[in-house]
Amino acid sequence: MTSLPPSGDVVGAGRFAPSPTSDLHVGNLRTALLAWLFARHSGRRFLVRIEDLDVTRVAHDPAIARRQLDDLQALGLEWDDAVVRQSERIELYEAAIRLLDADPGTYPCFCTRREIAEAASAPHGAPGAYPGTCRDLSPAERRARAAGRPAALRVRADGSTVRVVDELAGPVEGLVDDFVLRRNDGAHAYNLAVVVDDIAQGVDQVVRGDDLLPSTPRQAWLTSRLGGRVPTYAHVPLVLNAAGRRLAKRDGAVTLADLAARGVGPDAVRSRLACSLGLAEAGEPVPMAVLLDRFDPGSLPREPWVWTDQEASRMSTT
Repeated sequence: MTSLPPSGDVVGAGRFAPSPTSDLHVGNLRTALLAWLFARHSGRRFLVRIEDLDVTRVAHDPAIARRQLDDLQALGLEWDDAVVRQSERIELYEAAIRLLDADPGTYPCFCTRREIAEAASAPHGAPGAYPGTCRDLSPAERRARAAGRPAALRVRADGSTVRVVDELAGPVEGLVDDFVLRRNDGAHAYNLAVVVDDIAQGVDQVVRGDDLLPSTPRQAWLTSRLGGRVPTYAHVPLVLNAAGRRLAKRDGAVTLADLAARGVGPDAVRSRLACSLGLAEAGEPVPMAVLLDRFDPGSLPREPWVWTDQEASRMSTT
């Protein structure tokens, strides 16, 4: 199989890739800060990519992405190269599909989510894995099923098992099922787009929330299939609310705008994030250069950080 064109970059890169669905909250900003620290600490470039494939298909506020970039800059994060938007890279994803269609191959899938869930829950079904229902349909069966619903496109992964070593989580092994490349509404799937973009941009270090750890074997497999270099991974613990769930905007003052309304500026937010990572004392002013000098990946906390509304109140009084 011919590979995707290499980026041509000598120096690798890390990245932060938000989806412009809402303003960044302190959990997102903490992950962005870690991605920047990992990249700069290792001598890599730091890139920002807007992952807007889904939001381009629904009503959304185009100003959200601009505010996200403004918040990253306000926190002190600077990036190299122009910001990339997935919605402008559709041909790259189609080129990757053409490569995969030749080796190992792709096939249309007409299954509903309910059908997949029921098959996966049957005896010997792998939890969350596609059971291969449409893999070997005959041409006549495909034509019959196509009359009922549009097809998604899946890759033939042949049940590969992939092992990666995460810098924080350690060894992670997973079965690579026949995952979706293009959904039945025509949108390219996350697992395809993120891999193609990382190859094209020379990203060889991926730092992101540990909720995405289960998708890593699929992406590592696809990277290799497309002729790319599998990145190093560091999946960082999430920020949780008081109930132990992933932090969200509904959890009080959690964005820079929310905190600014309480008199808490970006420098104070950076200080609190640094404190949560063991890189600063409570209330200590910490410029980005100081954080980078103190940064040690091996000393990062391995447990989630819990954010409560009292955090905002505490910062506003310091």
